[in-house]
Amino acid sequence: MALLAACAPTANQRATSANTPPTVTPPVATSAAPTPPAPADYRAQAEAFLAGYTTEYVRLYTQSSEAEWQSNTHIVPGDTTNAGRTSRANERQAAFTGSAANIKQLKELLAHKDQLTPLQTKQLETALYNAANSPQTVADVVKRRIKAEAAQTEKLYGFDYKYAGKSVTTNGLDELLRTETNPQKRQQIWEASKAIGPTLKDGLLNLRDLRNQTVQALGYPDFFTYQASDYGLSREEMMALVRQLNTELRPLYRELHTYARYELAKKYHVKQVPAYLPADWLPNRWGQDWGSMVTVKGLNLDAVLAKKGAEWNVKQAERFYQSLGFPALPASFYEKSSLYPLPPGTAYKKNNHASAWHLDLDHDVRSLMSVEPNTEWYMTTHHELGHIYYYLSYTNPEVPPLLRQGANRAYHEAIGSMMGLAAQQKPFLVGLGLVDAKTQTNQTQQLLKEALQYVPFIPFASGVMSEWENAFYAENLPADQLNAKWWALCKQYQGMVPPTPRGEAYLDPATKTHINDDPAQYYDYALSYIILFQLHDHIARKILHQDPHATNYYGSKEVGQFLQDIMRPGSSRDWRTVLKEKTGEDLSARAMVDYFQPLMVYLKAQNKGRQYTM
Repeated sequence: MALLAACAPTANQRATSANTPPTVTPPVATSAAPTPPAPADYRAQAEAFLAGYTTEYVRLYTQSSEAEWQSNTHIVPGDTTNAGRTSRANERQAAFTGSAANIKQLKELLAHKDQLTPLQTKQLETALYNAANSPQTVADVVKRRIKAEAAQTEKLYGFDYKYAGKSVTTNGLDELLRTETNPQKRQQIWEASKAIGPTLKDGLLNLRDLRNQTVQALGYPDFFTYQASDYGLSREEMMALVRQLNTELRPLYRELHTYARYELAKKYHVKQVPAYLPADWLPNRWGQDWGSMVTVKGLNLDAVLAKKGAEWNVKQAERFYQSLGFPALPASFYEKSSLYPLPPGTAYKKNNHASAWHLDLDHDVRSLMSVEPNTEWYMTTHHELGHIYYYLSYTNPEVPPLLRQGANRAYHEAIGSMMGLAAQQKPFLVGLGLVDAKTQTNQTQQLLKEALQYVPFIPFASGVMSEWENAFYAENLPADQLNAKWWALCKQYQGMVPPTPRGEAYLDPATKTHINDDPAQYYDYALSYIILFQLHDHIARKILHQDPHATNYYGSKEVGQFLQDIMRPGSSRDWRTVLKEKTGEDLSARAMVDYFQPLMVYLKAQNKGRQYTM
């Protein structure tokens, strides 16, 4: 679902990930036998170091982001100009961030962190974490990794998908999977969406080695462990956490899985209900979102949105945030963003995966989307602008540029996804005039649609994706077992199998863009859904005093203030402290389970007499 795209891409701070920081070497003491500073001097030393480091960091970060933007918005198949420019910019950034002198000074200062301010310590720890992604003690490895990542991006977004002998966009494939009812055609569409996989295999295996070697230079055993450490968790702790989420939501997913098998068998006129869901039956290329299985009478917005046009979606999302007390977007957002599909016949391509970008860690914010006037993009624009307003909120004098990121990576996704959820609830839609207040809607069907949209994502994100990347990076999954491992996990966590055998000639995990360009952190999205429902539950019950299933955030300055209090500090405060202070509870699936609890009675009644296979 495009809604999840925003989530930050890699080398620039796009919506879902924190980034690789830029680097040039700040001044380092040169005297042969320096006199040990008095304890009181460490704070002043840290301040001086951070001032010089941050200036160069922001300069190089911006250059890298601009190059990445060009590589994602103007892709000419066969032309390596953008890839070369991006590689050079990222190499300069890496040379600074991971310079031996920077690493040495960071470690020296952090050895005395008991004498530093908490804000200084947080910045220095962030800079050292960033250094591990580009340590110049292995400069050749870093350079090769950056070059390989740029080349993989060109392949990933320059691929020409074909269906029925004609080129088709990923948007087009997604639409066909949502609407096509002929099982044979559905299989062909699904297989067309996987054709890119084999072209990415060699590049991905090479990147696995280069990413692992890069972070190993600073003591991390593997790239997955490095990514998890950004949460203050070990690899084992992160995997235990995501497995617990699956366990907590398993009863609900089991009911949805059984329901989907039987309902889709009826839809496709298949008499023998399969024990596991064929992947080509589902309305999403990876089975992560089943929401379009259900149309809620009175809440199908496609017809009314088609009349309003694509631009209305974007402008209305902005009006929503403004109604909560957020400012208008900078004019440069509309001037520099790439918001709509390229016209037919355009000589170049662009990345169609929705994302939000913070190009200079200041007010140059942009979004890369392919907005069309339909319900999916209506939700996605609200999600992407959530990232944009998060960027703008923590761009303030109290938050140093090094800490201008989410409280953790999942927070960014949580805010955006929550606004997408809020924007589709009936009272909200009535307030916008998109739905008549007198329209009778089936609340159970609405809740079912939401469950099919949100719940299947958890076993995909925290199960299949996280387990596969953990095995790939940390367990050195053999090259001749990549696809087998993927489908074993799909069966285990999603109860989903391919329509025909998929041997190692394929590489179906690589068809998911994040595996290539936003690696080893897809659990961000699973955690974001958990945080989403915790925040939404608090807003509905404690601020709006409304049913969580029927809220209207629009115009509530109190809701806006609640969100800004979370967003404004960036990562300058511990994410667990922020969550506990704002909601009164630690990270837990409790709110998500509670939200969908009313649906369990309906699902068990529908599934009475049916065979459970999970």
